[in-house]
This record gives sequence, C-alpha cells and structure tokens, in this order.
Amino acid sequence: MAYQVPEPKIFACTQSIELGRKIAASYGADLGKIQFSRYSDGEFQPSFEESIRGARIFIIGSTNPSSENLMEMLLMLDAAKRASARHITAVMPYFGWARQDRKDKPRVPIAAKLVAKMLETAGATRIITMDLHADQIQGFFEKPVDHLFASTLFLPYLKGLNLGDLCIASPDMGGSKRAYAYSKALECDVVICYKQRAKANVISHMELIGDVQGKNVILVDDMVDTAGTLTKAADLMMERGAESVRAVTTHGLLSGNAYEKIEKSKLTELIITDSIPIDHNQNKIKILSCADLFADVMHRVHHNTSISSKFLM
Repeated sequence: MAYQVPEPKIFACTQSIELGRKIAASYGADLGKIQFSRYSDGEFQPSFEESIRGARIFIIGSTNPSSENLMEMLLMLDAAKRASARHITAVMPYFGWARQDRKDKPRVPIAAKLVAKMLETAGATRIITMDLHADQIQGFFEKPVDHLFASTLFLPYLKGLNLGDLCIASPDMGGSKRAYAYSKALECDVVICYKQRAKANVISHMELIGDVQGKNVILVDDMVDTAGTLTKAADLMMERGAESVRAVTTHGLLSGNAYEKIEKSKLTELIITDSIPIDHNQNKIKILSCADLFADVMHRVHHNTSISSKFLM
C-alpha cells in the first residue's frame, strides 16, 4: 500500500488573514485555528488551537511595519517549534526591513540580516517570499529560500492590455536588472531614471536616460512606499512626450499621502499585488492576487516537486 503524504496545515498572521484565506482556498484547505490573547499593555500571545505535532505547517504573514507584524510571525514560529511541528515554513509575501540590506553609512544596522537570523532562531525551516528588495538577501539565510517573482502575474496582464509602442522603465539605477528582464519578455526598449535623494523618501533631483516620445511606458519596481519616485517619474515621462505611463510594483506599502499623490499624478494605472493589505478605493489602482502563486508553490514544496518555473522572470 502506497504511503500517503499527510496534508500540511496552513495558518495566517492577523494582518495577512485575508490573503491567508485566499491561499488556503486555492490550495484546497481551510486555515488552521489560532487564538490570540492580548494583555492591556499591548503584549500578545498566539496559540495553535489544534495539534501540529509531526506536521508540515505553513505560516503566512507579511512583515511590513509596524513591527508587530514581524513579532507575530516570530512568536508563531516559536510556538510551532515548541509544539513539535516537523517542518515550519514562513510564507512571507512581503519580506519587511529589506531596504536595510547593507551598511550605506557608518554605525547603522543591517536589519535584513538580523531579521533573517531571528526567523531561523524562532524556528523557520524554510522561507517562501516574493520579489525581495535585493536578491542577495537570500544569502542571509542558512535555510532554503524560495524567492518567487511577481512577473509571473504581471506579464500576462500587461500582454493582455495589447499596448503598442511599449517601453519598460526603471525608476532608479538599482532596478535596471528587473527592467531589462521585463523588456526581454515583452520585446521592447528600456529607459532608466536617475535620481538623487536628499534623505529617505525625499527626491532632490531626477533625470531620464532614454527616449519615451510616443511610447506607452511601464514603470517596474519591487515596492511603492510614499509613491514619490513613481509619480515624479510618471510626470517627467509625460513631459518628455510619453503616450501613457503605468506602474507595476509588487508590494503596495502606500504610506503617508501616497494615495493622494497617485490620484493627482499622470499615472494611468498602478498595478500591485495583494502581498500587503491596502485600502483599495481608487480607480487608478489595480490589484492582482498572488494567492494562486503561493498556493501552487506551497503544494510543490510539500510534494517535493520542482518549483524552478516560478523563479523565472
């Protein structure tokens, strides 16, 4: 009689509960039961309300600030480890604190490395994430990391728009590799924005390298935070004669007055995933769900089949 691999158990952190439900439904399972106890001072304690002894479990949770989201993931990992789960996979659609991936000036932390170590210490035996801010963050882990690309969601959508005279744009020099990958898939040219920052989230100067005259431009980036870079780039490209400008960004942090900037900008559309829950009340924002992508990869991981196709741009 053939051995039947027990099905895994899927849980979600509170801020990713909606995405967790979608992923579980796509996988063909129900979300596991977790109870959160809170003290009056804000301290909280997660509790698995079902046995996970010897099981493979997936814990879904993006770790965007506030730091409670990261703390919640760490506590759930620790609880799973102490409950004798066999494999504990942290499914992190958005890996927070990733912008601090190196020392860019003296006496600062490398937060991405610290977070990686904390996740492993807490009990994660595998990480599944999407569009890290820097690919080399995978090297901060001693455990396996499955780094997925949201381009598998975005490219079919962009091709479905049937836009002529396409041009891919990177909002900064650091995103040029991503832009070239999209341009190869869509068989079009690339332009790059060169920007200088006065400080974090504040751009002092931006210049365009390349020609966008008469082009339908697609800006590609891994995240949109205050939307300052994207909206400034879109306005600059329209001034330089672009026919239209759309932005494709995986993670919609959308902090501060980002919604207002997007609404007032010359962007035709902002296309993001649901890796981070957002207040979707604008016509310019299009959300593509990453639930099926993560459910598929989780199924492949559990059944030890190849996931290399999900790594391709």
